[in-house]
Amino acid sequence: MPNDARFDKLNQIMRRAELDILALIPGPNHRYLFDAEHFVLERPIVTFIVPGQEPVSVIPELEIPLFKRHAKQSRLYAYTDAQGHEGAFRDALDSLQSPGKTIGVEGQNMRFFEGEAIRAAAPDAEVIDASSALADLRIIKDATEIVLLRKAIQISEEALEATLAQARVGMSEIELAAVLQAEMKSRGADGLAFDIILHAGGNTALPHSGPLEYRMRDGDPLLFDFGATYHGYCADITRVVFIGAASAEQRAFYAVVEAANKAGREAARPGVTAESVDRAARQVIIDAGYEALMRHRTGHGLGTQAHEPPYIVEGNKRLLEPGMVITIEPGIYRLGEIGVRIEDDVLITETGAESLTTFPRVLRII
Repeated sequence: MPNDARFDKLNQIMRRAELDILALIPGPNHRYLFDAEHFVLERPIVTFIVPGQEPVSVIPELEIPLFKRHAKQSRLYAYTDAQGHEGAFRDALDSLQSPGKTIGVEGQNMRFFEGEAIRAAAPDAEVIDASSALADLRIIKDATEIVLLRKAIQISEEALEATLAQARVGMSEIELAAVLQAEMKSRGADGLAFDIILHAGGNTALPHSGPLEYRMRDGDPLLFDFGATYHGYCADITRVVFIGAASAEQRAFYAVVEAANKAGREAARPGVTAESVDRAARQVIIDAGYEALMRHRTGHGLGTQAHEPPYIVEGNKRLLEPGMVITIEPGIYRLGEIGVRIEDDVLITETGAESLTTFPRVLRII
């Protein structure tokens, strides 16, 4: 059944944004409201919401059984391949008693052909991107969500410890990533928050690349950026260890990022801007003379998506509030040699911040 508190929040957002109708596709916002998992298919699935009315969903007829879990949550307008979806879209939109003709869509997620289906069915309506307004829907986590995030993080941290115990010189990045994935799955993970980023040696300077065939050697840095999902909620953790030994230069490099991570975590609290946390972490790196080696923002929000608002980046003046969960993940990268990133998942509390990740940050040799 729908969560009334969440729908109340959505109704307030729609009123502030002057949205008469909201169109959602399967994904994080739909799941948040209906507590039902569905997937984007080649056939369009769209749910239309008007405050105070029963939602209506356009779905392929063959998907009706999957919608039975929320059959009482929305009125269904089904179509077959032979019929096409056009009539179902018209009937669904015509059934809504809307005071106006402004339809908000998830502009960052909705595909072009779904948007065109909506425009064709409601030619007099104004279809606008509601992504910015919808950012407020899931940005504050409730107690249930925090419990699920903690569990996803616990699974991830335990899996990392188990994986480090199995890491050996000569293993490839791909082989070790498979171990990490299996360890998360064995501990109850639903799946992966995102494709595992696991690199050794000079490949650690690739911030967002998948595991490669490279085989680990003594003296290599070894970077893990990964997260389990648990009941749809994501962990996102990055740690770097060293294989066999770490040189004085590697230790100095690591120490700068460790200090930047600490500065970012200490700056995070309610009432400060997202950009101020970014600045706190960056300043440590700048003061150490590594400004040219920074390649990304300090962090982002975390929840049912691994990356979601608020973004911890220069220019974001959004104030942090209790219940937000953000990442603090400063990094520096010397291409072809070494990359170090240390990432924690941080809950903004009433009085400060709590790091939900507890895996040690101190430099570690395996």
